[in-house]
Amino acid sequence: MQLSKKESLLLKDQKEHEDMCIKKYNKYANQTKDANLKNLFTDLAKEEQQHLNTLNQIESGQAPNLSAAGSQQQSSGAQQNQAASMPQGSNATAADAEMCTDMLSTEKYVSDTYDTAIFEFRDHATRDALNHIQKEEQQHGEKIYNYMASNGMYNVQ
Repeated sequence: MQLSKKESLLLKDQKEHEDMCIKKYNKYANQTKDANLKNLFTDLAKEEQQHLNTLNQIESGQAPNLSAAGSQQQSSGAQQNQAASMPQGSNATAADAEMCTDMLSTEKYVSDTYDTAIFEFRDHATRDALNHIQKEEQQHGEKIYNYMASNGMYNVQ
Protein backbone atom coordinates (compact mmCIF):
# COMPACT_ATOMS: atom_id res chain seq x y z
CA MET A 1 0.00 0.00 0.00
CA GLN A 2 1.36 3.37 -1.05
CA LEU A 3 0.53 6.22 1.33
CA SER A 4 -0.22 9.71 0.05
CA LYS A 5 1.81 12.59 1.40
CA LYS A 6 -1.13 13.64 3.58
CA GLU A 7 -1.59 10.10 4.92
CA SER A 8 2.13 9.88 5.69
CA LEU A 9 2.02 13.17 7.60
CA LEU A 10 -1.07 12.14 9.57
CA LEU A 11 0.54 8.80 10.37
CA LYS A 12 3.69 10.59 11.54
CA ASP A 13 1.57 12.75 13.85
CA GLN A 14 -0.26 9.73 15.28
CA LYS A 15 3.04 7.95 15.91
CA GLU A 16 4.31 11.01 17.81
CA HIS A 17 1.12 11.05 19.88
CA GLU A 18 1.46 7.37 20.72
CA ASP A 19 5.11 7.83 21.65
CA MET A 20 4.14 10.74 23.92
CA CYS A 21 1.48 8.60 25.61
CA ILE A 22 3.94 5.76 26.19
CA LYS A 23 6.49 8.11 27.76
CA LYS A 24 3.92 9.86 29.96
CA TYR A 25 2.28 6.63 31.16
CA ASN A 26 5.65 5.10 32.01
CA LYS A 27 6.81 8.29 33.75
CA TYR A 28 3.63 8.51 35.79
CA ALA A 29 3.68 4.80 36.63
CA ASN A 30 7.11 5.38 38.18
CA GLN A 31 5.94 8.46 40.10
CA THR A 32 2.77 7.19 41.75
CA LYS A 33 2.78 5.36 45.07
CA ASP A 34 -0.69 3.91 44.46
CA ALA A 35 -0.31 0.31 43.25
CA ASN A 36 -3.66 0.37 41.42
CA LEU A 37 -2.74 3.50 39.50
CA LYS A 38 0.75 2.18 38.79
CA ASN A 39 -0.78 -0.98 37.28
CA LEU A 40 -3.29 1.03 35.27
CA PHE A 41 -0.62 3.35 33.83
CA THR A 42 1.73 0.43 33.11
CA ASP A 43 -0.98 -1.50 31.28
CA LEU A 44 -2.04 1.54 29.28
CA ALA A 45 1.59 2.18 28.28
CA LYS A 46 1.71 -1.37 26.89
CA GLU A 47 -1.48 -0.80 24.93
CA GLU A 48 -0.10 2.46 23.54
CA GLN A 49 3.02 0.55 22.46
CA GLN A 50 0.78 -1.86 20.56
CA HIS A 51 -0.85 1.12 18.86
CA LEU A 52 2.58 2.40 17.86
CA ASN A 53 3.48 -1.04 16.51
CA THR A 54 0.30 -1.05 14.42
CA LEU A 55 1.10 2.41 13.04
CA ASN A 56 4.61 1.24 12.17
CA GLN A 57 3.10 -1.72 10.30
CA ILE A 58 0.86 0.63 8.32
CA GLU A 59 3.78 2.92 7.56
CA SER A 60 5.85 0.02 6.24
CA GLY A 61 3.01 -1.03 3.94
CA GLN A 62 1.96 -4.10 5.92
CA ALA A 63 -1.63 -4.89 6.74
CA PRO A 64 -2.20 -4.07 10.42
CA ASN A 65 -2.51 -7.06 12.75
CA LEU A 66 -5.49 -6.18 14.92
CA SER A 67 -6.06 -9.71 16.25
CA ALA A 68 -2.80 -9.68 18.23
CA ALA A 69 -3.67 -6.30 19.72
CA GLY A 70 -7.19 -7.42 20.58
CA SER A 71 -6.14 -10.53 22.50
CA GLN A 72 -3.59 -8.59 24.51
CA GLN A 73 -6.14 -5.85 25.16
CA GLN A 74 -8.79 -8.28 26.39
CA SER A 75 -6.51 -9.99 28.90
CA SER A 76 -5.16 -6.76 30.34
CA GLY A 77 -8.55 -5.05 30.09
CA ALA A 78 -10.06 -7.22 32.82
CA GLN A 79 -7.19 -6.34 35.17
CA GLN A 80 -7.60 -2.65 34.42
CA ASN A 81 -11.33 -2.69 35.00
CA GLN A 82 -10.66 -4.34 38.35
CA ALA A 83 -8.06 -1.72 39.27
CA ALA A 84 -10.22 1.15 38.10
CA SER A 85 -13.18 0.02 40.20
CA MET A 86 -11.31 -0.42 43.48
CA PRO A 87 -13.06 1.24 46.39
CA GLN A 88 -12.01 4.59 47.72
CA GLY A 89 -9.29 4.64 50.30
CA SER A 90 -6.42 3.85 48.00
CA ASN A 91 -3.09 5.58 48.33
CA ALA A 92 -4.03 8.16 45.69
CA THR A 93 -2.62 11.66 46.23
CA ALA A 94 -3.14 15.13 44.79
CA ALA A 95 -0.19 14.44 42.49
CA ASP A 96 -1.98 11.29 41.29
CA ALA A 97 -5.05 13.38 40.53
CA GLU A 98 -2.92 15.76 38.45
CA MET A 99 -1.38 12.84 36.54
CA CYS A 100 -4.81 11.35 35.89
CA THR A 101 -6.19 14.70 34.74
CA ASP A 102 -3.24 15.12 32.39
CA MET A 103 -3.67 11.64 30.92
CA LEU A 104 -7.44 12.01 30.58
CA SER A 105 -6.88 15.26 28.66
CA THR A 106 -4.20 13.57 26.56
CA GLU A 107 -6.50 10.66 25.71
CA LYS A 108 -9.26 13.09 24.68
CA TYR A 109 -6.85 14.90 22.38
CA VAL A 110 -5.37 11.74 20.86
CA SER A 111 -8.82 10.24 20.26
CA ASP A 112 -9.83 13.44 18.46
CA THR A 113 -6.77 13.36 16.19
CA TYR A 114 -7.61 9.77 15.21
CA ASP A 115 -11.07 10.93 14.20
CA THR A 116 -9.57 13.30 11.67
CA ALA A 117 -7.04 10.77 10.40
CA ILE A 118 -9.70 8.11 9.84
CA PHE A 119 -11.50 10.34 7.34
CA GLU A 120 -8.31 11.09 5.42
CA PHE A 121 -7.11 7.53 4.67
CA ARG A 122 -8.19 5.91 1.41
CA ASP A 123 -7.54 2.28 2.34
CA HIS A 124 -10.47 0.61 4.11
CA ALA A 125 -8.28 -1.74 6.21
CA THR A 126 -6.21 1.22 7.41
CA ARG A 127 -9.36 3.13 8.33
CA ASP A 128 -10.55 0.09 10.28
CA ALA A 129 -7.21 -0.12 12.11
CA LEU A 130 -7.27 3.57 13.01
CA ASN A 131 -10.89 3.29 14.11
CA HIS A 132 -9.94 0.31 16.31
CA ILE A 133 -7.14 2.32 17.91
CA GLN A 134 -9.42 5.31 18.43
CA LYS A 135 -11.95 3.12 20.23
CA GLU A 136 -9.19 1.84 22.50
CA GLU A 137 -8.07 5.41 23.22
CA GLN A 138 -11.62 6.14 24.31
CA GLN A 139 -11.52 3.06 26.53
CA HIS A 140 -8.28 4.34 28.07
CA GLY A 141 -10.04 7.57 28.92
CA GLU A 142 -12.91 5.63 30.46
CA LYS A 143 -10.53 3.59 32.62
CA ILE A 144 -8.81 6.75 33.86
CA TYR A 145 -12.18 8.39 34.48
CA ASN A 146 -13.37 5.33 36.45
CA TYR A 147 -10.22 5.38 38.56
CA MET A 148 -10.63 9.09 39.23
CA ALA A 149 -14.33 8.78 40.06
CA SER A 150 -13.75 5.85 42.41
CA ASN A 151 -11.05 7.82 44.23
CA GLY A 152 -12.95 11.08 44.59
CA MET A 153 -10.90 12.87 41.91
CA TYR A 154 -13.71 13.42 39.41
CA ASN A 155 -17.14 14.34 40.62
CA VAL A 156 -19.96 14.58 38.12
CA GLN A 157 -22.75 16.79 39.43
